[in-house]
Amino acid sequence: MTVARGPEESPMEGKVALATGSASGIGRATALAFAEQGARVALADIDSDGGHQTLRLIRQKGGEAVFVRADVTRAHEVEALIDEVARTFGGLDYAFNNAGIVGTPSSTVECTEENWDQVIAVNLKGVFLCMKSEIPLMLKRGHGAIVNMSSIAGLVGIRRNIAYVASKHGVVGLTRAAALEYAQAGIRINAVCPGFVRTPILKLDTNPAMERHYLAAEPMGRLGRPEEIAVAVVWLCSDSASFVTGHTFSVDGGLVAR
Repeated sequence: MTVARGPEESPMEGKVALATGSASGIGRATALAFAEQGARVALADIDSDGGHQTLRLIRQKGGEAVFVRADVTRAHEVEALIDEVARTFGGLDYAFNNAGIVGTPSSTVECTEENWDQVIAVNLKGVFLCMKSEIPLMLKRGHGAIVNMSSIAGLVGIRRNIAYVASKHGVVGLTRAAALEYAQAGIRINAVCPGFVRTPILKLDTNPAMERHYLAAEPMGRLGRPEEIAVAVVWLCSDSASFVTGHTFSVDGGLVAR
């Protein structure tokens, strides 16, 4: 990543972007991509070490950023996060609600109530709480763009991961409903639906057999890179996507085309 730009400033120069789950993987890649485009970036995660590492990466390249430790399942922590964004940067233009977990893969019968509650709380309730606090700040600006993290699991069924699939389908519905509510208020709300992406959440280092399974499933014969999802998120937030809202954007190597 380099923050150096040509003679023409990026359309995101000086704008404010928030990325949750930015301690690693797609969240980190997207935070770096926002900074690359000139945005000032607010980082949020429960992983303080990873969050501060992302912060250092942005600052080392001359970008402007701040990290706030926040648990997106707790309303008061989300509200405190958004208050800090407002105090530090004066407002909010873009938000990537990315924080999420896989939980314990299990069938409907095997899924424990504890696992269900945890996955739904992070992946779905967390997105709701973030939007609930982000949208009023964007309304003050008169514009904004939000991208919520769904998944191919939000578009198709996947066996033995019932809580995750339910949560990601929920994000798609939440995104569409909110997009309709604020379409005339200058706020665009979309969801990105990655396929299998090489990130820590897949735990491929400890499970080579699972990597072979993912590779066999992907029509392109490879896993996605976090940076490829980041490009899609930044585009959805940009003025180039000014007529795009309520959309589920698959970045999956053709997986759901099968």
